[in-house]
Amino acid sequence: MPDGFAPTAHVGGLNLTAAPKDARVIVVGNEKGGAGKSTVSMHLTVALMRMGHSVGIIDLDVRQRTLTRYLENRARWMQSTGTRLPMPEIVRVDASTERDLDKAESEETHRLLSSIQRLKKSCDFIIIDAPGGDTFLSRLAHTQADTLITPLNDSFVDFDLLGDVNPQTLEVVRPSFYSEMVWSCRKKKAQTSRQPIDWIVMRNRMSPLAARNKERVGEALDNLSKRIGFRLAPGLSERVIYRELFPAGLTLLDLTEKGSNVSFTMSHVAARQEMRDLLIVLQLPELVGAEITF
Repeated sequence: MPDGFAPTAHVGGLNLTAAPKDARVIVVGNEKGGAGKSTVSMHLTVALMRMGHSVGIIDLDVRQRTLTRYLENRARWMQSTGTRLPMPEIVRVDASTERDLDKAESEETHRLLSSIQRLKKSCDFIIIDAPGGDTFLSRLAHTQADTLITPLNDSFVDFDLLGDVNPQTLEVVRPSFYSEMVWSCRKKKAQTSRQPIDWIVMRNRMSPLAARNKERVGEALDNLSKRIGFRLAPGLSERVIYRELFPAGLTLLDLTEKGSNVSFTMSHVAARQEMRDLLIVLQLPELVGAEITF
């Protein structure tokens, strides 16, 4: 290919010319509900913004819209307290109502890709909160990821999302449905953009206790990571504070703001350290050499 020319792909009627990357797309995906995707998305968004970066959000959970409601709560809290907090730009992408499958997929492709292109003009990072299910929009979002974060509750019930293991040896028998979907999306992205997807699985809602089951889940995840190619990251521990902050639209990084009415404790200090640890393990190129300022 001659210098100065970029490959062009035609998807769903859009003319997508590959251009120098001007925003990192981070997809937070897991096909099971209750793994903390929206909590991770919100805290990562605020962390990046408090480090001086602009962030755009796409909420693809078209049924629950948890992340959208989180931000609506945040806007109301700011209005009622007169406090200014970092707020991302959010774009709503709805599922198509077309009855014809081809038309519906074409419409959804246009909606998502045009939204990503729009946010790339003004944002350093785009965070996509994928739905807890296997949908066309979710698969399409995964193919756009530069970084994929999969929060996983620390149990073998949720581990089954990624792979089947021998209960005695903890050796991986075969990857499961979500792993196969991610593998397919990685191949598609490599074919269209020649860029990899950096996949990180984070062990979420971990108990602080050193339990035997916790060790076994860790061993099984380590075996699976070597087989299907993801990196392991420390997640967010099980803390009541995450549920308490949702109605106000706040994160752990906002608790020093006036009007939060939440006493800052050593548990919150430890939770902030978990966010720092996550940012370090993510190894985002845009943060190389940057100071974590929270």
